[in-house]
Amino acid sequence: MPRPAPVGSISASADQPAPARRGPPYAAVVDLTTSYEAVIPADVRARFEMREVRNAAAILAATNPSAFAEIVGVLTDFRLEAMDITEPGGGKSRLAIRVDETFRRLGWREGQHDTHVTSVLSLQPYHPADEREARVVEKQVLNIGYKVDNVKDRVALDVEWNAKDGNLDRDVGAYRALYDGGIIDAGVIITRTFVSIRDLAVTLGRPGAFGTTTTTTIDKLVPRMTRGDGGGCPILAIGITERAYAP
Repeated sequence: MPRPAPVGSISASADQPAPARRGPPYAAVVDLTTSYEAVIPADVRARFEMREVRNAAAILAATNPSAFAEIVGVLTDFRLEAMDITEPGGGKSRLAIRVDETFRRLGWREGQHDTHVTSVLSLQPYHPADEREARVVEKQVLNIGYKVDNVKDRVALDVEWNAKDGNLDRDVGAYRALYDGGIIDAGVIITRTFVSIRDLAVTLGRPGAFGTTTTTTIDKLVPRMTRGDGGGCPILAIGITERAYAP
């Protein structure tokens, strides 16, 4: 005999389907800010779509002015090329390699973030047994973390052109851990817009290349930022648009 449903509950059946979910799939707890409008030149902003939380651009400009100037310089010189769209994928994309190499020449380096956890148990002496000192038991655990594409000074930066969108969870999680550990002041992710790059791919003869919704785009990144996945870390998202294309 089936169990009766608890009072106040709604049971689903063929005659009475479960109620549909309403509202957004996540709760936005962190507001988007717009400090990039004051610190990034208009001609750069015209070619990219930008989003941020916790005034990331202004914080970068104030706390790491040299690294921030290099980011702006890379964006200023960047041009989206036809081969970035037409060359088939597989492994790291041509665009990501090209942008990473630009940062390497400026002194940025790939970073591996690991954590060492030390647990200490102090066994207190029992004087009737003639024990005078505490006995310490100590264990260390190494947690292997994730790599960050580019690190300089106190800034972390990843390039996610057309990777699986799970990479965004990895990047934002790494920024949170690095920020909580006092290692970085902010994180930056360079990715792409969805519609404009998809339409450009169609124009260049690769109609299915950038149409999937399970790859990295700024639209996929923003919910991770605004629901607080990055904790207190300021994060700047930069989406490459078709306006950066140089035929």
